Amino acid sequence: MTEHTAPSSAQELIYGCMGLGGSWSDEPHGTDHVDEAAAAIEAALDAGITLFDHADIYRKGKSEAVFGEVLAATPGLRERIRLQTKCGIRLGEKGIPGHYDLSRDAILERVGGSLARLRTDFVDVLLLHRPDPLTDLAEVADAVGQLMAEGKVRALGVSNMSGAQIQALQDRLEVPLVANQLEMSLLKRAWLESQVLVNHAESLDYSFPHGTLEYCARNGLTLQAYGALARGLYTGAAPEDPTTAETAAATLVAELAGKYGTSGEAVLLGWLMKHPAKIAPVIGTVNPARIRACADAGRVAAALTRTEWYGLWIAARGTSIP
Repeated sequence: MTEHTAPSSAQELIYGCMGLGGSWSDEPHGTDHVDEAAAAIEAALDAGITLFDHADIYRKGKSEAVFGEVLAATPGLRERIRLQTKCGIRLGEKGIPGHYDLSRDAILERVGGSLARLRTDFVDVLLLHRPDPLTDLAEVADAVGQLMAEGKVRALGVSNMSGAQIQALQDRLEVPLVANQLEMSLLKRAWLESQVLVNHAESLDYSFPHGTLEYCARNGLTLQAYGALARGLYTGAAPEDPTTAETAAATLVAELAGKYGTSGEAVLLGWLMKHPAKIAPVIGTVNPARIRACADAGRVAAALTRTEWYGLWIAARGTSIP
């Protein structure tokens, strides 16, 4: 793996590692999956990405495991990157389907497993993956305090939580929460629609908790957007029966990519990054070419005009905003 110098930026791209490690079965990963991970990491570094996002459940732990093998085989790599992982979801354990667990013992156990698979002494950021209705916030605070005191976790964030849920957790913590990871894209727009559909009947079509973006901005939490590339819907992954809106949005993405001399991926990510909430997109593809194609997103975010930004939104909606 060659040396890279990642550009510094307050607003960044994040590489999401959920696609690494092979299948979601119990079958062990192979050397080909390690090679795939190495190629994805290389491409991400080429694109200026230094934050890598994991979760203990991704590919049943295999995503972290193959990443750990690459780290072990690449001297100096750990010092050049930041690692983020999540805990709080159990997949089909103890005879019941997937469920949530943010108990003290579960947090400590799961973080320990992640560190072992990643072959590192600490993660830079730990995210609590999903809200657990049985959460004892005092237990969470105790577990996080222990992990930070032991140097195993350096910062804490959340995923899929509302502003009210974050505030309730923050009230029990001695450290500030640094991030909230949500599904946000040109396709999944509930976060955006909620901003303009106040006092409008159409608001009932969207469940996104109003005020969450504003809470994160006011309290300094980075908004991390997973699913940011919309699974290629607007950049070549043609569905069997595309809607008129999907076709129109894909056409406009291609036109803007041509205008700015860049990729469709960069246009999609730039559209997210132009929002004043300072969104950090998470890139989930394992295709090295598509990963590298994202590198230009910051430039596109700065170049997109207000008309072009709204044009993409309205095209994807398939109807005018109120």
